[in-house]
Amino acid sequence: MKTAIATVSISGTLEEKLVAVARAGFLGVEIFENDLITFPGSPADIRAMLADLGLSCPLFQPFRDFEGMPSELRERALQRAARKFSVMRELGTDLVLVCSNCSPLALGDRARIIDDFGALGELAAKHGVRIGYEALAWGRHVNDHREAWSIVRDVDHPNVGLILDSFHSLARGIPSASIGDVRANKLFFVQVADAPRFDMDLLQWSRHFRTMPGQGDLALEEWAEAIWRTGYDGWWSLEIFNDRFRAASGQLVARDGARSLIALRDTVARRPRPAVPASIAPPVAPSHVSFIEFAVSEDEAEQLRSLMSALGFCLTGRHKRKAVERWAQGAINLIVNTEPEGFAHSFDIMHGGSVCAIGLVVADVAAVLDRATALGIDLFRQAVAPDEHAMPSLRGVGGSLIYLLSPQENDQIWRDEFIGIDRPEEQDCARLMRVDHIAYTMHYEEFLSWVLFFVAQFGMEKTPLVEISDPLGLVQSQAVETADRAVRFTLNGSNAQQTLSSRFVQNYFGAGAQHIAFATDDIVAAARAADAAGLERLPIPQNYYDDLIARFALPDELVETMAAYHILYDRDDRGEYFQFYSRAFGKRVFFEVVERRGYDGYGAANASIRLAAQARYKAMAT
Repeated sequence: MKTAIATVSISGTLEEKLVAVARAGFLGVEIFENDLITFPGSPADIRAMLADLGLSCPLFQPFRDFEGMPSELRERALQRAARKFSVMRELGTDLVLVCSNCSPLALGDRARIIDDFGALGELAAKHGVRIGYEALAWGRHVNDHREAWSIVRDVDHPNVGLILDSFHSLARGIPSASIGDVRANKLFFVQVADAPRFDMDLLQWSRHFRTMPGQGDLALEEWAEAIWRTGYDGWWSLEIFNDRFRAASGQLVARDGARSLIALRDTVARRPRPAVPASIAPPVAPSHVSFIEFAVSEDEAEQLRSLMSALGFCLTGRHKRKAVERWAQGAINLIVNTEPEGFAHSFDIMHGGSVCAIGLVVADVAAVLDRATALGIDLFRQAVAPDEHAMPSLRGVGGSLIYLLSPQENDQIWRDEFIGIDRPEEQDCARLMRVDHIAYTMHYEEFLSWVLFFVAQFGMEKTPLVEISDPLGLVQSQAVETADRAVRFTLNGSNAQQTLSSRFVQNYFGAGAQHIAFATDDIVAAARAADAAGLERLPIPQNYYDDLIARFALPDELVETMAAYHILYDRDDRGEYFQFYSRAFGKRVFFEVVERRGYDGYGAANASIRLAAQARYKAMAT
């Protein structure tokens, strides 16, 4: 699979873009005209830079407003093309993208359009270059790849071929099966882009909201499979217009782009009757969260222990040699690491007491590691004693770790490395059952990168993107889940500087786990026990409960109980959701307790209530 990316997809000067593209492992780069125009050297200088970086330029673009122009403008368009062809030879590419005409002067006469491309093909042949015709989704007369293909077919010139772009086809809902009519030798180039599903102007949608494959909602797998079935073996290139990517690190976006194409190919390879053979290890979904590890100082540890105790966690073990404790409840394991050296200690110095790692149980650790290597995901290993388990890990959100455990190791590690502690009989450690979800908060520019990480690496599914109202701006939130919803992460980012999410990132010095939700089967009992144990909870105003009665017609007694224990409520067509929150530990991490009754969401309707309460608590504390 020959992969490329368009220079318009990433930020930086042209020189910086080319370095980022090469480091990400691409073989080629589409040079956009604007990057060429703003470059202080010659096209030959760009060609030399490409050669030094081991890159080629398979496409130069765009050439606009060509076909169907009035007679007085037709000759001028051919003259413009001849100048472009001269630049292309100096640049070292033989293919130019001609997008369908959007000019209000363009004529829709099909015979005229075919004649124009015949003339352009002859001119291209004299210059030793080729023409790739692409149907823009908003083209004036040609806006469907089927029409573009019929024109290319009827022009029947060896130097005129078709370019397919996933956005232009899928945004208009054009059936991917129609690609089967295209002859592979006339398909000159393929461009790939995903996008969230919006009902908006096609041009604005394309120019601002394209994403990498796997980050959006378009049916890319069917589209890509249809192209492979034609026998096409040419370039697959990313053409991404996205305001967020233009503000992000060029190297981050380029790396994600390379990862997304590898994952797209692998997804197609695992469809029924695959069009291409699989070339990397399959995605292995985690079965559950084994543990959550906190890196804390001794002073912070006391506060965390108090908070965990109030939630019903019991100290059940101490590591044989390290300053590491295991606190457990139900199937939940929280690790408190106060070691004075090592990864956790460094993490604590950088971020303060916080979640430094999670452990995921996977059926095939080796396959997860092999896939991560193929996707360019960073691995991490640290030295361990001979009698300790050497748990490999992936670099996760904000530099935290994702430890990988086999089901056997998950059972053994507590027996082999920890000394058990008998708890007093009066201690009740069974209010909470399991980890429901972990909420990560990150820079706005990183948001889509981490969506791709979980989707590409573990094959997790995305929930619809939602926008949550913080008193000081909007927060974008999206969940990634395993198919059985045994492992769930919510990802949150905001472009508004004063939202709780943005303040967390600023104060925390990067992305990280901001809250952890635990599941219970009796929210009232859990809240009552936490209240008796002195848990500091996030207070919810009475107005919220008055509104609940109006919206859901809940029994007065139930609402009174929820109000007494600051429990929030949501309902959808599948079930009910109850939740309450603790105050934040160290102003960084807080806890949530949830009860699901057939409900699969995350209480998004209550998020603004929670954020407002947290903002009010912050204002009172300062």
